[in-house]
Amino acid sequence: MSIRKLTCINCPLGCLLEVTLEEGRVTGVEGNTCPRGKRYAEDEVTCPKRVVTSTLPAGSARVSVKTVPAIPKERIFDVMDVIHGASVTPPVRIGDVIIKNIAGTGSDLVATSEAE
Repeated sequence: MSIRKLTCINCPLGCLLEVTLEEGRVTGVEGNTCPRGKRYAEDEVTCPKRVVTSTLPAGSARVSVKTVPAIPKERIFDVMDVIHGASVTPPVRIGDVIIKNIAGTGSDLVATSEAE
């Protein structure tokens, strides 16, 4: 049995979580004040995911983008390699899918700002 301590990042409360693991399986979560904290703790110790944010050139401007949904943490550098080689042609609207299934993650790269 092992215990991992972490801080929940799902909301501003920042609950201090204690996750009990047995043979790589989560057997308990303590310290969360909501169900999202429990889900976060279980995911974080078994398969951590992150939303990747960046910007892309869009003509003479830049457009901010993010991955939707979050990607496995170990794939961040693969996604960033694709982003570094990409650009977009205006017009771009918030919510436009810039790259579908980026780096084979199952997540899309979506615009979070606009460019004319």
